Amino acid sequence: MLNKSIVCIGILLLIFSCKQQEKIEVEQVEEEIANPTNKVKLSSEIVWEKLNPARGDKSPQAGTVWGDRKRKVSTGFLAKFVDGFSSPPHIHNVTYRAVVIKGEIHNDDPEAENMWMKPGSFWTQPEGESHITSARGKENIAYVEIDHGPYLVRPIDKAFDNGERPVNIDVSNIIWLANNETNIISSNSNAKISFLWKSNKADNLQGLFVKFPKGFKGALKSDGTIFHSIVVSGELDYELPKEKTIKKLDIGSYFTSEGKSIHNITSENGAVVYIRTNGKIKID
Repeated sequence: MLNKSIVCIGILLLIFSCKQQEKIEVEQVEEEIANPTNKVKLSSEIVWEKLNPARGDKSPQAGTVWGDRKRKVSTGFLAKFVDGFSSPPHIHNVTYRAVVIKGEIHNDDPEAENMWMKPGSFWTQPEGESHITSARGKENIAYVEIDHGPYLVRPIDKAFDNGERPVNIDVSNIIWLANNETNIISSNSNAKISFLWKSNKADNLQGLFVKFPKGFKGALKSDGTIFHSIVVSGELDYELPKEKTIKKLDIGSYFTSEGKSIHNITSENGAVVYIRTNGKIKID
């Protein structure tokens, strides 16, 4: 009789435990899908125009990803250069950061030796500093972002030193952190992360790379009011939570969100994305 009572109590506890677990899981799902703001822009949807109209047909092409480089807002855009392109020495009125996503690009002082940066390389160009930009390869594209616009090209007689110094990080010098080196990556994930820059202002902005391994299937979670991400290499299958549809994001494609969000991602052959955010992220 005692054994039957113990069994009955055990069954009741098991049922209660399952109900509680079911309740927790339902609550978690509801939290994940509540008012999702996830959006994507495919590389095929980018609209191209002249980056510097004053140069006419010699101008590189520019395609806005987010923002508006012609206005006083932060912006991310793609810059496309023909093979053999080399700009005259010039300056910009704003500092920019950039990532090579196709081809090879050189960006440095006009007197510097060519240093060809391959896809996955990162560089910064301080406002007011004289430099040139060159490109070689069948297709040459960089992702460029500015903290505020408008983005303008000016002659070197307007050069000035704002105290910043340029940074050039070749893809071979990117430092990757695994799940045993950062709590951003769950212990069961083989993804990796590389921190590129962090704002010294109160806006908490930062830029980083995330590398998804072959066969990755998981979630990139964010709580930032600002979250912009662009595919640097490889491909992602990205699930839009509202529509429950899958979008294939190739190089130059983009996904974004505002506030707490979950980005469900699958990558058959692996991929690298660049992220700009003012919040915390977690990779599960």
